[in-house]
Amino acid sequence: MKFIFPQNYNFKNKLFGFIDYSTVFVDIIWCCFIFFFINIIFSSLNIKIFCFIILCFPIILLSISGLNGENFVYVFCYMIRFSFKQKIIFFK
Repeated sequence: MKFIFPQNYNFKNKLFGFIDYSTVFVDIIWCCFIFFFINIIFSSLNIKIFCFIILCFPIILLSISGLNGENFVYVFCYMIRFSFKQKIIFFK
């Protein structure tokens, strides 16, 4: 069976078909950073689990649900650029 893709079709490699690889790497780095930081500060296992879920779960949900098909990393970069240069980006 042969599949024909149009010339202008933008094929993106994704993990499990819905998460971009760059977003997965950012999520893994963020969760590892939070994990090590929480292990240094807290000693109780309940507090560690609670803090890890509170700090990592919203980021993972945003990366899975996406923002209208845009890559989460690109949207985050656009938000940071806009926060520093509001007038320049607004008039472009």
